Amino acid sequence: MSLKQSGRGNSNPEYVIARVRSRKAKLFGEEDYRKLVRMGTGEIARFMEETEYEREVNALGARHSGVDLVEYALVRNMARHFQDLLDFADGRLYEQIARYLRKFDAWNVKTVLRGVYSEADRESIQTDLVRAGEFDDRRLDRLTEAGTIEEVVELLEGTMFGEPLSEAMADYESSGLLIPLENAVDRTFYENLLGEFTAEDRPTELYVAFLQAEIDFRNVRNALRIARTGADIDPAEYFIAGGDLFDEAELRQLARNTDELVAHVRESRYGDDLDQALDLLRDADSLIGFERALEAALLEYSDHLSHVYPLSVCPVLAYVLAKEREVENVRAIARGRQAGLSPEEIDEELVLR
Repeated sequence: MSLKQSGRGNSNPEYVIARVRSRKAKLFGEEDYRKLVRMGTGEIARFMEETEYEREVNALGARHSGVDLVEYALVRNMARHFQDLLDFADGRLYEQIARYLRKFDAWNVKTVLRGVYSEADRESIQTDLVRAGEFDDRRLDRLTEAGTIEEVVELLEGTMFGEPLSEAMADYESSGLLIPLENAVDRTFYENLLGEFTAEDRPTELYVAFLQAEIDFRNVRNALRIARTGADIDPAEYFIAGGDLFDEAELRQLARNTDELVAHVRESRYGDDLDQALDLLRDADSLIGFERALEAALLEYSDHLSHVYPLSVCPVLAYVLAKEREVENVRAIARGRQAGLSPEEIDEELVLR
């Protein structure tokens, strides 16, 4: 993704928000998903061709088919839409969007780490990359050529992820789990992002509130993942600073007691938004249902902030989250159909509001 040299000029939220609302209205709804889960992969691609994915499906159709066509079209379309957001925006709004879209550098680093860890082939890893951050194609290509986790970390030296990943390598090597590395990537992204902003006015306050919610939700998820693995990892070591739900000491204590964690979250400002997710966590044997509900709650919370102050960056970020979720949902459907899963089994993988 190419970025402007600067965000000079005045912010133009009215124009950008109008364009975002138009695009958000075109996202798939529950009726679309009900149709898709009953289609084969070829039918899914044809369905997408009749939607705003038409350009990508037509451009890629001569080289790819089935699940590959669906996945390549999804990620290319998402990158195009996010590049458009940057092209639309000026001034401080541009700067806020550009910094937030660095999350896809984090996404791509974690994608490569997971691919190398699972010994996936290079093409499979490239399929999952979203070229919507600041890493250029050359860097991404070099990362996908890496053969070991150590090589990936070495290739990231000089980026904001390099030092944190190097420091997390000891825990990765002792546990054999990717959690320390993935948490280091997330922590670096959010802490760098929040460190660049002060809440000097209401729009910026809401931007910070949006980022704090993402951080809080990820701290909950990551703490529980660590607790459920039974690995000897201190959750506080991978605590993401900047939220207001926990401090390091609270996270260390609550991650070891699910009942206390649930009670703590219920009493927070997220209690109503996460009520369903917390019920699932209490009743479930695994984290999967809880994590899906957590993601849905974050979508709801982002929409809430968008309505509180519509002429801010919040509607843009809510659209980014919703577009990400659409891509993940359609990808889950295509992969599920290819694997022979039933519509009911695929439904459990989807995040709907």
